[in-house]
Amino acid sequence: MHGSVRKAAIRIALAILLSGGCGVLLDAQTQAPATRPGPIYNPATEVTIKGTIEAVNHVAGARAWTGTHLTLKTDSGSLDVHVGPSWFLEQNKLSFAKGDEISVTGSKVKYGETDALLAREITKTDQKVTLRTAKGFPLWSRHGRHP
Repeated sequence: MHGSVRKAAIRIALAILLSGGCGVLLDAQTQAPATRPGPIYNPATEVTIKGTIEAVNHVAGARAWTGTHLTLKTDSGSLDVHVGPSWFLEQNKLSFAKGDEISVTGSKVKYGETDALLAREITKTDQKVTLRTAKGFPLWSRHGRHP
């Protein structure tokens, strides 16, 4: 009888543990969208813009990444271009400097009160790098690698 009491106690403990764990998972799932950083890529707003880089900025990201942003001077003014994680650019041997002339294809979005461009593809002289799939999934994420 002692063995059956022990088995029952283990079952109850597991049930309590599992039900508590599910609550934590459900809570995390409901909070996930609120913590999603930045604007979302929209293929319907995709444009190609040419210009000259005025500034290269490295911005701390949500996942302890440093993101590369470019201030691009175009015929119609300056635009903030969100390129991607700096490590991804280094991995693809792509660097930017003030004065570089580039062409950027990306989704035009609002970031706070300002217009911005989420880059999908950048061409610099004879070098072209793709940062996102045609649907806008980042190539540095699992969704971009497995669309």
